[in-house]
Amino acid sequence: MVDLTTTYLGLKLDSPLVPSASPFSKDIAAAHRLEDAGAAALVMHSLFQEKIDAEVLHQERFFYQQSLGHAEADSFHPLPHAVQSYQEQYLEQLQKLKSALDIPVIASLNGTSLSGWIDYGKDLQQAGADALELNIYQVAANIEESSETVENRYLEILQALKQQVSIPITIKLSSQFSSPLHFAKRLEMAGASGIAIFNRFYQPDIDLETLEVLPKLELSTSAEALLRIRWTALLYGRVKLSLAVTGGFHTAPDVLKALLAGADVVHLCSVILKEGAGHLTNILDELALWLDEHEYESIQQLKGSVSQQHAIDPSAYERANYVQVLDNYSHPAGVWR
Repeated sequence: MVDLTTTYLGLKLDSPLVPSASPFSKDIAAAHRLEDAGAAALVMHSLFQEKIDAEVLHQERFFYQQSLGHAEADSFHPLPHAVQSYQEQYLEQLQKLKSALDIPVIASLNGTSLSGWIDYGKDLQQAGADALELNIYQVAANIEESSETVENRYLEILQALKQQVSIPITIKLSSQFSSPLHFAKRLEMAGASGIAIFNRFYQPDIDLETLEVLPKLELSTSAEALLRIRWTALLYGRVKLSLAVTGGFHTAPDVLKALLAGADVVHLCSVILKEGAGHLTNILDELALWLDEHEYESIQQLKGSVSQQHAIDPSAYERANYVQVLDNYSHPAGVWR
């Protein structure tokens, strides 16, 4: 029997498949389906500070300012305590998931201020989260701001939170850092337990008729997984952080490549949205079959065996791969050049 267990953020998991933040965690029955299908842990949908702040302003106007100019309306104020806030709903859902599931539940936090990261991080720990994923959405759009300043902001958030919470903290990284390996080392030294490689920042689109800038959601494809696999292979063995990959993992071969590169867990989202929770079982079955056929006894034996430090040709993860790809390209037959 192949051993599919792995360790992530100090948590012993039955397999490396961990559904990432998605609508599935908003529904207890859906979360149960993920667990039954083989999910080893669950990352909740993110708690957004912007939504909390916007709700506070809305309630201030609705509950306390409606009598401005109409003093007789004072007696008709709704009761604030009778309305459950967005933050209260999230914390209650976290507690329900913890009660309903046997697998670890990792909370996801997307803050906008240092005080918000700290306050809401403490609330998530108190509500029972097994770990905390920091979903730091920071577009470096200030031309006067250096890359070091951007990195230092991440470190400031992490260090402040580490002083307030005791559960493991993992950072969901963007792929746009100029030196990911060095930054990962800085995060490790600052107290991070893990990193997730890489956040899929959705890109705005332009409507050619109205010229409006519009949000656009595109689900991932397996082609995106290769970027994550490459940087995992470069990181493995150079940091002691738990390594998660996220974005573009749809099939058992995708998962196997990530594990060979050195990932501890693989986050899945788009494929579950497309195929349903049951697809996790298919991936696990194919994963176990491949390991057995290739005479691996466990995930641990497989993990990192094709990282840069252990690859047959370590240079293939760097410039040599780029040159070889270009040299080996040939145009399709029948295409005139």
